[in-house]
Amino acid sequence: MSKTTSVNNNVLLKTNVALFSAIGMLVGLLISRSLLSFFMMVFGVIALYDIHPRRWLKHKFWLLGLCWVGIYIISWFWSDDTAAWYERCTVKLPVLLFPLAFHFLPAFTARQLKIFTVAVGIILLYCAGYSVSFFIKDPAYYLEQYRISQVLPTPAGGDYVRFSLTVALFFVWCAYVWPVLHAKTLKWFTGFVMVVIALYLHVLAVRTGLIALYMFVAGWGIFLGLKKSKWLGVGIIIFLMGAAYLGVNYVPTLRTRFGYLSYTYMMYMQGERTGNYSDMGRLISYSIAGKIIKQHPITGVGAGDMLPAMQQGYKQWYPDVVPEKQLLPHNQFMVVWLGCGIIAFLIFVFWCFYPLKVMNKGREGFYLLIVWAILLVPLLVEPMLEVQFGVFVYLFFLLWQKHAMVHKAASANMSIN
Repeated sequence: MSKTTSVNNNVLLKTNVALFSAIGMLVGLLISRSLLSFFMMVFGVIALYDIHPRRWLKHKFWLLGLCWVGIYIISWFWSDDTAAWYERCTVKLPVLLFPLAFHFLPAFTARQLKIFTVAVGIILLYCAGYSVSFFIKDPAYYLEQYRISQVLPTPAGGDYVRFSLTVALFFVWCAYVWPVLHAKTLKWFTGFVMVVIALYLHVLAVRTGLIALYMFVAGWGIFLGLKKSKWLGVGIIIFLMGAAYLGVNYVPTLRTRFGYLSYTYMMYMQGERTGNYSDMGRLISYSIAGKIIKQHPITGVGAGDMLPAMQQGYKQWYPDVVPEKQLLPHNQFMVVWLGCGIIAFLIFVFWCFYPLKVMNKGREGFYLLIVWAILLVPLLVEPMLEVQFGVFVYLFFLLWQKHAMVHKAASANMSIN
């Protein structure tokens, strides 16, 4: 066996294991936290096998992540609740693993990307069917649940926010990978998956997933309008507006959900400040966190003491909010500053925007930009990186898209040369 053949076989083995691990991670997201953790470790180990640690230091995105997560770790010295500190830090370990793993992982073959698309498509079709089956069995009950901001049961331990985001980002992936799906059967299957999960997101009526879906379609319309035909772009935008109108008026769960949001806004304008409504609770959490940050701008209160500090803030400024409605600030940027101070906050901001540095101006760059923008939204309205599922979804889809873009560009350059 020649040396070149041996190297190619090793690369194929590495990417095959990484592909299996990627699918395994998404299965773990849906059914088991421990399974997710296991496949994350496998993915990291196989990608970094034979990579000397000296090469890690050249990866700036990883170094930035190491810095802001490192400040979380150092905040142990001013955190009284060490158990909470430990939990806040351990969920962020993928920040120290995934950027390196994706950076050093060789390119996937077209066949491997097709396998990933089909496998995840089948998994999400099953998940959508599982979720909708509850509504079919008892529509009256679940419509009533939507009136109090409760949605259909979902996989991912009921974390419908991260689950809906996963479904929407997979829709984006299907659109991205479409040009390499040459077989008609594969195109029909992928198109079917895209239609079903788009409809499902409207039935589920979780804002995070719907915003992600509509952001992509709107961005796609603008991109096509600029690159190909302005009338095509305008047509897509009109279709998007029509779909939104039909969804709000004719999908029962979405209509009920929209009515709840309107009612929440009305109550807020009337002076309601109890935190019994989800959006109102977010606004209250911002107010309290802002006041605490002003008191501890340099070091924060410590990663372990964020929730106790917020609870004290509720007691002082919003005593009518019951304990079960008391939240961390629903904004990841505020959370970082609250827990670890202004230096961690500034590094975190730079870390969030750094992936755009490699973005190009073509189709590949558009898809990285839209995935990045979609993932920015939950950072602004959720403490997304304070939970395992949030860290995984954010890093996996962002770095998966970046990996595809970088290797597609490298392949194109090789062809030109």
